[in-house]
Amino acid sequence: MNNRVVGVDLAKRVIQVCITCRKSIISNNEMTPLQFDSFLAESKPMKVIFEACATSNYWKQQAIKYGHDAKLVSPKLVANIRQNQKTDKNDALAVVQASQLTDIKFINGKTFEQQELQSIMRMRELAVKQRIALRNQISSILLEFNIRASKGRRGLDSKVQSALEDSENGFCIEFRESLRRTWSMYLSIVAQVKEYDKLLEKAIKLHPNCQKLLAIEGIGIINAINLYICLTSEDVGVFKSGRDASASIGVTPVQYSSGGKTQIGHISRKVLNSSVRSYLVNGAMSYVLAVDSREPKNAKAQWLKNLINRRGKKCAAVALANKNIRTAFALLKNGTEYKVQAIAA
Repeated sequence: MNNRVVGVDLAKRVIQVCITCRKSIISNNEMTPLQFDSFLAESKPMKVIFEACATSNYWKQQAIKYGHDAKLVSPKLVANIRQNQKTDKNDALAVVQASQLTDIKFINGKTFEQQELQSIMRMRELAVKQRIALRNQISSILLEFNIRASKGRRGLDSKVQSALEDSENGFCIEFRESLRRTWSMYLSIVAQVKEYDKLLEKAIKLHPNCQKLLAIEGIGIINAINLYICLTSEDVGVFKSGRDASASIGVTPVQYSSGGKTQIGHISRKVLNSSVRSYLVNGAMSYVLAVDSREPKNAKAQWLKNLINRRGKKCAAVALANKNIRTAFALLKNGTEYKVQAIAA
């Protein structure tokens, strides 16, 4: 591998490529995606650094396929390092400068298979948001006419059908037809969410590493896929420990240390991917509720039962989510299977 380091600033139609060698800029030119692909194919193996953004996973995979050492850096880090005004040339140069920092932590890239799983998850999340939005709109519209529906879907269904069939409520034909169409759209999206769940259940069977995470308490199909995407990559050593993995998802307390004095704060509300943390905590809460209602049968349930008595269910759910992430990291890193520990005598 030669001494060249290439910083790449990706955009939809053009790609800015800054080529450096031994801290000297050789070129900083604009290329089309086709030209950049040819450049990667014809160049000797070198270090190629991408700013993490849309299409960065694809181009990283292409660079690795052509034999290059490809990495992703944080766009926030690039913005802090960039000098002068924001231009494509300055961004590409800042990408190179960011990659040369001491002990830099590169971003975990995704494989092609992980991108597929994540895309299915994104489509499902959009359908869930549309389902919630339609349900809230229908409930609000009926409430304007003092028709109150319960929280369950059956309660809303009965109110909608009653409003459509009642000939004495004064609703015109146009309103009834509009309400019927909106309700049909809601039912269609509900069915789509169920189909996405079935597709995820089939897709997870193609990934043994992802499937083994289902044995962990509080981890379902969605959480198993999220952890598989977050914790595994073609890059080895993205996370040095399970605590680093937990911190990246946002279930560890914030640390404030200065002058040799360490202060541990609370768990921050701000996190890069809040949906992953939310799914993990909700899954952990379901297991916490189950443990709280029965006698513990294993060591983890005993630990959780004691924690519930000391700190409450919400704190126990976050602690269990933290433990689950560390357990999943150990299973994926070491290639082992999850084993339930018995209660010590």
